[in-house]
Order: sequence, then structure tokens, then C-alpha cells
Amino acid sequence: MILNSIRRLALGTVLIAGLTGGVIAQEAAQTVAFTNVNVIDGVSSAIIPEATVVVSGGKIVLVGAGGADVPAGARVIDLEGRYMLPGLIDAHVHISSFGSARRALMSGVTTVRSMGVGFTDVGLRELAKQGAIESPEVVASGYHIRPMLAEGFFVDEPSLSYLMKTGVHGEEAVRTMVGAMVDHDVDWIKTNATERAGLPNTDPRVQTFSETELRALVAEADRLGVPVAAHAHGDEGGRAAVAAGVKSIEHGTYLSESTLELMAERGTYLVPTIAVVADLTMPGGDYDDPVLEVRGRHMLPRVREMAAAAHRMGIPIVAATDTGYGSESTLRLSEELIELVGIGLTPLAAIQSATSVAAELIGVDDHTGRIAGGYDADLLIVEKNPLDDIGQIRDPLIVINDGRIVLSRLAEAAASDAS
Repeated sequence: MILNSIRRLALGTVLIAGLTGGVIAQEAAQTVAFTNVNVIDGVSSAIIPEATVVVSGGKIVLVGAGGADVPAGARVIDLEGRYMLPGLIDAHVHISSFGSARRALMSGVTTVRSMGVGFTDVGLRELAKQGAIESPEVVASGYHIRPMLAEGFFVDEPSLSYLMKTGVHGEEAVRTMVGAMVDHDVDWIKTNATERAGLPNTDPRVQTFSETELRALVAEADRLGVPVAAHAHGDEGGRAAVAAGVKSIEHGTYLSESTLELMAERGTYLVPTIAVVADLTMPGGDYDDPVLEVRGRHMLPRVREMAAAAHRMGIPIVAATDTGYGSESTLRLSEELIELVGIGLTPLAAIQSATSVAAELIGVDDHTGRIAGGYDADLLIVEKNPLDDIGQIRDPLIVINDGRIVLSRLAEAAASDAS
């Protein structure tokens, strides 16, 4: 039966110690065959029914249609007609602790693009690579590049303390900041083209950097081999960022039709983070402030309208939460997928926005974001067909990260059985 099979794999494959000083230990790589599973591969519009997916050494080695041969000696797990899809990619997060990384992973997110927690994300990336923490794969961006930098930046880069007085203004200053980020081995540059929405004393429509400054920033990042994402709610700042050549616009709440047309022309990705705007409107969660609640009520219909228009224009849409997966957070990537379906994406397109399309944007599409031979065994099992009900992704039954079962809701008694 599926329960006993998964219980044996969970016990034999992974031992999770406490996160305080704990590490993940794993037996020598073994071959596991997941059988009788309906596969949504993250790319194709067709489900592979009653498939067999073989995993070995953390990689997918076979995706076969029903009845495919199971390699000799493989451990077989019959998934009894459940649904498998790629592990989810959250393309805009603010994870800054081991606990938050683990919460993201347990929700089915196996890869994240960090969009601003200082250089903490660089360290988390390396620990995740080593298997030292329970964490999604991390793509790091370091600090936001904005006119007034976070205090922590100067602790990490005291040689640039003059920017505490002058702020980041002008082409030379933005180039200096790009160089500082790359010196700390970031994967992406994040810049703020407008002010933030999540602070009561800022105005998300206000432009921060000029198009000239943004062009200098993007050109320097391109010279150093890193892509640029631009936080932009307002249209003027958003258009300047698109014209400057950023790879993605984050949020985009007030973007005009002409700016969206420019994005479509240039192939700029949109990461609308609709669900976090919905979170602004509700007590608790990531935000709990009356000023932000009022702001969110105005922003929410606008961002939905903008994202729907972008989708109709063929702009690639990428799913993201903009959360830190903190202990008080109620926001998960499934809520963004539900929002995307609500503004016109099909459930398949919504899943692709959190798998193959997200992987293309953040530069990990050579090893994750789809279910195919040679790709990382980052996998999600849900009870019923998410193409019929995207909400199925809210509560995954099994999460597999780099070939390890890190969550199985079908084997809750395993730990007590082993004691």
C-alpha cells in the first residue's frame, strides 16, 4: 500500500535533525520508482497518465507512460492515481532564516529567488547547496539598490560609507552599487524603480531612479554577467526600468497599456505578486496596518486589471509571493496561483508560471522547473487534478527536494513507529 511504501522511503532516505545545529543526513543514493501517477510536467498541456517516474541520485532518470519497466532493485512507491507536478518556484521572496526556508519548502516550494534580505541569502544559498539546512534552492540578490540604502549594507561594506550621506544618485553611484553586489557573489541585482507599497510612509507611485540611472545600472550588471529585476508599482518608474532593459518587473500595479506594450515588445517578464496586495487588505498576515489596508483596497483591483491585460498581450507571467515565510505569514504560493487563474490564466498556465516559466526567468531552467529526464528530482504530489482545481496545490501530500522526501502527509506515524 502507498502508506507503507512511503513510510519506508521516508525513514530510509532522510533523517531530519533539529534545525538548531541540525543537518540533513541521507543514505547512499538509491533508485526509487514512483508508479501509477498522473504527471503534469510543467511544460506540456497533456497529462501523462498512469506514469512511472524513476529517481536516482537526486535526479529524474525516467518519465515513462503507464506500464513502463521499473529498474531492477528499485524501491517502488505506488501513488495510486494521484498527481505529480514539478516542485514550485517562488520568484520573489524575502527569506532570512532557517525556519522560514523550511516553511517555504514544506509548502511545496523547492526553488526561490530572494529579492532583498541583505547578503543573508548568499549564505542561505550555500547552506542549501551543501544540504546543511532544509531549504529550497536559493537564487540570491543581496540588498536592494535604492537611493537610501539599508543600514546593514554599510555594516557589510563600510568602505562605501560615503553613500550614507550622499545616497545613491547618479550613474557612477549605481555602477558602484552593482559592483558591490557582484563582489558578494549575488545571482541577481534588484533595484527599486519606485517607492515601496508595504510601508505607510512611502508612495508606491513615486519614481526613484531616472531612466539614465537605470540604464547605467543595467549596463553595468550586464557587463558583470548578472540580470536585473526592478521593483516598480508606478508607471513612470516602471516604464523607465523596462526601457533601461531590466529582465523582470516586480509588482507593476499601475503600469499603463503603453508600458505593457513595451514589455511585450522587449520580452520583459512580469512578476505581479497579486496575493500579497490582497494580504495588505486583511488583518494579520505579513501586514497589519490600517494605512496599508486602505492602500491595498485601492491597489488590488488595479494590479488584477494590469496583470490580466499583460496576460492578454502575451507578456510572460511569473508567480511569486513577496513574503518572507515568517511565522505569522498566511501567504503561500498557492494563493498567487489562485489569483492568476482568477485574472484569466488557465490552471496549466498558472502552474507553468510557478515552474517552467519561472525557471526560465530566474535562470535555473537547465536543471529544474519541469519533470523530465536529467532534471532535479524536485517534485510535488497532490491528491486530485490541479488542472480541475488549482486549489489542490494548497495542501501537498508529498514534497520531494533533490530526490529526498522532505514532507509526507501520508506517513505522519512514521516517526513514532521508529521510536
